[in-house]
Amino acid sequence: MLKGVWVGLGGFLGASARYYLGGWLNDLSPGSLFPYETLVINVSGCLGIGLLAGLAELRGLFSPELRLFLMVGILGGFTTFSTFGYETFQLMRDGEVMAASLNVVLQVVLGLAGVWAGYALARLA
Repeated sequence: MLKGVWVGLGGFLGASARYYLGGWLNDLSPGSLFPYETLVINVSGCLGIGLLAGLAELRGLFSPELRLFLMVGILGGFTTFSTFGYETFQLMRDGEVMAASLNVVLQVVLGLAGVWAGYALARLA
């Protein structure tokens, strides 16, 4: 139960950080057609999860609870793309190149298909 509270609190902080950072980045590039905000947030989230995972795995710096708070909570609320990046990295690191490639293709293609299908369903409503 307490683990869920830590993840939820971290998620609140991560989502809030995403909202405010995205707004600030949007103010820096008004009228831009390219989604720089999402790019910066996704890449910085990937950098963050790589750093935290490396510190946790290589140096044992975080308790399991703190790791949940930081990686699942804060970074999960900030961007789930960081989880996608880390899971793909783990597969490649473990020599599972086909699984990593399949993960990339399926996540992107099925994600876009899901957006299209959801939008199509909304048009029917």
